[in-house]
Amino acid sequence: MALSALLSWVLFYATASAECTREFLTGATDKYVAAQAAGSASDVAALAAPNVTYTENEVPKGITEGVLTESIKIDHSRSIHDTVNCATFTELIAASNPHQYVIGTRIIFNSENRISLIESIVTDAGDWAFNATGYLYWNSLENWDPIPEDKRDSREVIQAAGNAYFERFKNASVIIPFDTICRRLEGGASTAPLNMTGDSCTPAGLPSTLVVTNRRFVVDEVMGVVDIFLGFPGLDRSQGQKPMPDSHMFRIESGKIRYIHTVSSCVEAGCGMNGTIPTSRISRVRQVRHF
Repeated sequence: MALSALLSWVLFYATASAECTREFLTGATDKYVAAQAAGSASDVAALAAPNVTYTENEVPKGITEGVLTESIKIDHSRSIHDTVNCATFTELIAASNPHQYVIGTRIIFNSENRISLIESIVTDAGDWAFNATGYLYWNSLENWDPIPEDKRDSREVIQAAGNAYFERFKNASVIIPFDTICRRLEGGASTAPLNMTGDSCTPAGLPSTLVVTNRRFVVDEVMGVVDIFLGFPGLDRSQGQKPMPDSHMFRIESGKIRYIHTVSSCVEAGCGMNGTIPTSRISRVRQVRHF
């Protein structure tokens, strides 16, 4: 079995071009998802450059010291692939796992097709609006199929649509290009019930003086998706304006935002909201995971 696995990795690299192709990136995300399901951090480490940087919720760790060492029953995975930046983003939902998770992982590859950076936002009970069961349910009602080639937006249009969302956070005059039917899914809480047949992604309640910096983009024209990693100031009320690890993934169709998925990590259980966080209330001390 060990020899077979080793040969699989060797063949993977032998057939991957030095060019950053969609096929290479798809193979890499398949390997990542399989490694997380198996709890085989060494399989991901085999893809990495010697100087790889790995973080969970912006805390530096060794690849073999974090959640990748835990075998997780994955109910859903979705990956996007950016051949221009040689980058990927993967969304994982583990609702039926004994310990529920929603995980967002951004991976960057170097010129030798080795992983140079892995950033994971690992959320569980106590994080912003966390509800893996709800996340899985609302996601199942959405259509994230590849965009027909003749209807695909450019990467510039896709990135600009997602970026406009955060530009609105500091300037109320910015128009966010929401589609006629739009849904926002935050940790497991969906805006869909606000308007089941129309746009529920209104700017109501969005900040107008908040500057969101350090935005990192992964853009996939085939899927019409941009994911933005960022630091979200004030998300965890217990931490003041300290930016919290956050991912917003936007599905763009004809230049308009159709779906938004967010994954946001907090330091304190409940994000300092005193029981007002918008989904299942958190009444216990946040678990500390040991691997």
